[in-house]
Parts: sequence; C-alpha cells; structure tokens
Amino acid sequence: MSYEFEYESTEQGLEGASKLGTREKPLSVSELTHAIKSQLESQFAQVVMVGEVSNFKAHPSGHHYFSLKDEAASISAVMFRGANSRLKFQLENGQRVVAIGKISVYPPRGSYQIVLSQLEPEGLGALQLAFEQLKKKLESEGLFAAERKRGIPKFPTCVALITSSSGAAVRDMLNVLDRRFSGLHVLIYPVKVQGDGSAQEIARGIADINNFFPEVDVMIVGRGGGSIEDLWAFNEEVVARALAASRIPTISAVGHEVDFTIADFVADLRAPTPSAAAELVIANKIETIRHVDHLVQRLARIEGRLEYFRMKLDDLSQRLSGTLMDTLSDRRLNFEKLKMRLFERSPFMLLKETRYRFDLAIRDLNRLPIERIRNLKQQVEHYIIQLKLLNPRGIMERGYSIVRLAKSGRIVTKVSDVKMGDQLLIELNKGKITAKV
Repeated sequence: MSYEFEYESTEQGLEGASKLGTREKPLSVSELTHAIKSQLESQFAQVVMVGEVSNFKAHPSGHHYFSLKDEAASISAVMFRGANSRLKFQLENGQRVVAIGKISVYPPRGSYQIVLSQLEPEGLGALQLAFEQLKKKLESEGLFAAERKRGIPKFPTCVALITSSSGAAVRDMLNVLDRRFSGLHVLIYPVKVQGDGSAQEIARGIADINNFFPEVDVMIVGRGGGSIEDLWAFNEEVVARALAASRIPTISAVGHEVDFTIADFVADLRAPTPSAAAELVIANKIETIRHVDHLVQRLARIEGRLEYFRMKLDDLSQRLSGTLMDTLSDRRLNFEKLKMRLFERSPFMLLKETRYRFDLAIRDLNRLPIERIRNLKQQVEHYIIQLKLLNPRGIMERGYSIVRLAKSGRIVTKVSDVKMGDQLLIELNKGKITAKV
C-alpha cells in the first residue's frame, strides 16, 4: 500500500511571509505565530505519512500522545479520543504506521504537531494486528489454558443458542437438534452478530443465560460464515471475557472450519461450524442411550441363559437322584448276597469288618451327591436374586412409576418440568395412566 501527498509552496506565500513586519512596526510574537499557524494549517490541511511510533502515552482523558519518527526527523502527534475509538489495534512503541491527519500549530508553545484522524499498521492489516495483540494478551492471562476448559455435559436437557434469530446458522442448528434428539429443550437468545454494538449484545446474552436461565446445561455461541469484518464481533475482548466468566459450558461455532476467532480459543469447545456444534452437543447422549440399550439386550440374553442352565441343572439333579437310587438298590442287593455268603461261611470278624466298611461307603454315597446338589441350587438361587436386583422392572414392582410429558416423552424429574395443563403419561409396572396437571 502506498500513499502520496504533494505540497507546492507558492512564491507569493513565502514572499508575503518575508515582508511581515518592519523596523518601524515589528510583529509581536503572537502575530508571527498566528501568521505561521495560518500558513501551515492551510497548506497542510491533509497529510498522509509513514513513521515509527515512539514516546507513546495514553492519557486518562482518552487522548493519545506520541511521536512519529524516521532516521532523520521526528514530529509530535496527537490522536483524540473520538478517533481512538475507531482503532482496531493497540498502539505500541516501535510500530510502523501509516498516518492520516493535518498539521496544527499550538501558539502557547510555538510548536506544531500532526493531529491524526486515521492510523493503520504498515504492511499488516489493522484487524489482523488487533487479533494478534488480543490473542497474546488473553493467552498470557491463562484464558486459553486447557486446564480451565470444562467438559460438555453427557446428558444435556436444555441447550441455549446465542446467535442471530434470522440467520441460516440458527436454522441449521435447530434442524440437527430436532433430527437427532427431538425431546431436547432449546432456548434461543437472539443477538446481532455483526456491526456496531454486536459484541456487547453477545456478551450480554452470555451473562443473561448464566444469570436468568439456570436450567441451561450448555450454550452455543456463534454464527455462519463471512469476512473477517463480519466475524469481528467474536474477536472482541468483551465477548472473550464473557465466555471466560461463564459458569455454563460453552461451545464456539463461528463461520466455517477455516475461520478462527478469539472466542474459539476461550470457549470450552470449538466447533468448525454451527451444525457441527449441534452434533457435538447431543453426540454423547445418543451414544450413551445406544450403549444402555445394548446392555439391556445383553442382560436379557444373560437372563435367558441362566434360565436355561437352571432347567438343565434341575434335569441333572433328577437324573442324578434316579441314578443314586438305582445304585443304592444295586448295592443293597449285593450286600444281601455278600451277607448270605458270609453267613454261610460264618467268619464273624470278617463279617463285622466288611459291614463297617459298607456303612462308611453308604454314608459317603448319601452325603456327597446331596451336598453337591444343595450347593449348586444355592448358587443358582443367588444368581437369580442378583438378576432381579439388576432388572429395572424390579424397582417398579415395588410401587414406583415413571412420569413423562405426553407431548415430548421427556421424563419429569422435578416440579418445574411441568406446568398447568400439561398432559402426563404415568408408566406403572403393569400398564400406563394418563393424567392432566
């Protein structure tokens, strides 16, 4: 970028200045100073120059005082509060700037200065420089630190959207939220997303959501794509401070994937687009519901397998009892045969010892299978009790019920979830009841 300014000194003007005053009637200091002031201010009514900022001072009144210099010269400069308010970047010593203004003479000191109306960084654009300056400042304060970021709730019931009510971004987010989880409560806080005052509206919206809507679990702050000027509200410090102060987790969703703003660095989570932000809000909830459904299905399969094993165990128990009885009958028959043989041989001691061993064998046969059957039954009964405790229906069998809003199907957990006239659906252990508040 280049600027040109031409100054043509006139012989008439210089000659007129050289003839001011005579020995007989010399000029006063004030007259000479005012003559110089008139000449300079009329000839240099608009100046475009380039120089380096030095001796910068921001006065409490809001005015900026500094010097513009190069290798060979220096000129005092002032930029009054009204012009300062339009600056997009922070002035610092050592910056090279392109300055637009006019020459002004200050008679009490007999000095001249340039009164600036516009300033731009030489080379780097004003907006880009302002972005880098604010980014560096907030990063040094720890506002971008990973440890201060909060996780997005896994089960949000209310989501706030801080955006334009007429833009495509809000329609895209509502479509995604309705498609993926229609029962979700959505609060829209309409704000300006570009132009004068937009940053203040966005910051006020973040504060209002925190102060007046405690039911909100997470908020999305953003807009659709645009130029850097269109997105600039989300690069303002007031928005960054509001995001940092929010007690509610925040998602920044500004522009397209290639657009980065200060809000993206401060928010708890950055989404590449508003639609992506809506998907991130309810992704965890959808996945968790699917996981719970999968666990319920697995539990049902386990219950079926336990029932199968219980039936099989009963069958084995019956078969084992029958086999035991047959075995005992055979043993008694053999015993009688042996008894007869022993009686016929009449060996008294041999008979006594054989009978003792037989009694031990009978006791073991009666004890071991029965104890094993008893232990197996106790294990099965224990598993059945554990299964019933894990079954969600078990709670409802004890008299509990589930109350839902008939229109949305959302579970009622507190009194504030319903209002007069709401239709309710009460799910019992067996059957359902409809009611009206």
